[in-house]
Amino acid sequence: MTLEERPREKMILNGAGSLTDAELLAILIRTGTKQFNAIQLGKAIIEKADNIRYLQNITIEELESINGIGKTKAVQIKAALELGNRIASYKPAKYKIKNPWDIYKYYMESLRYQYKEIFKVVLLNTKNEIITDVDISMGTLNSSLVHPREVFREAIIRSSNKIILLHNHPSGNAEPSKEDKSVTNRLKECGELIGIEVIDHIIIGDGIYFSFKENMLI
Repeated sequence: MTLEERPREKMILNGAGSLTDAELLAILIRTGTKQFNAIQLGKAIIEKADNIRYLQNITIEELESINGIGKTKAVQIKAALELGNRIASYKPAKYKIKNPWDIYKYYMESLRYQYKEIFKVVLLNTKNEIITDVDISMGTLNSSLVHPREVFREAIIRSSNKIILLHNHPSGNAEPSKEDKSVTNRLKECGELIGIEVIDHIIIGDGIYFSFKENMLI
């Protein structure tokens, strides 16, 4: 049995969960080269991405720059990554929010691997179902970027009487900064003036989250 065949055999016998990251990539790569087998190429891809956490951000050009990965293999890998991302980030038409965990589950995959902070406002209807979400800013969160006018404009247009503030921390640490707290307090006060309740602010880290509501900060 060749090295390329071993991950496939292992998967058939023990399931996909038994394979390492490099072995899963080896199945997509299928065959290696004279210099590197498929598993070694899989390891090279993970190293190129920095680690598995940022694999979905790797480009076709970056994959092709690896010795042994041509355009066909690069496209196959990107297609598999995109399919996995779509499955993980699938969102039902009507999604009801009962607690902060529901928001975390809904947005975790789309935010946890971002290189920059993305600040969103999630609009809810009277049944606590998500109407839509709006990107407000990208980059380090500060009060000058997050203007109340932008935050509440879409909520007014969509007749949403409650919103959830949401952003990610690329560092993976979900603890709020002083600026996070300041922005939250400012928007909460503005919401009270116009009759739109800010019911929570959730920060998404790497596999963790912080809820202002759960921690009694809102």
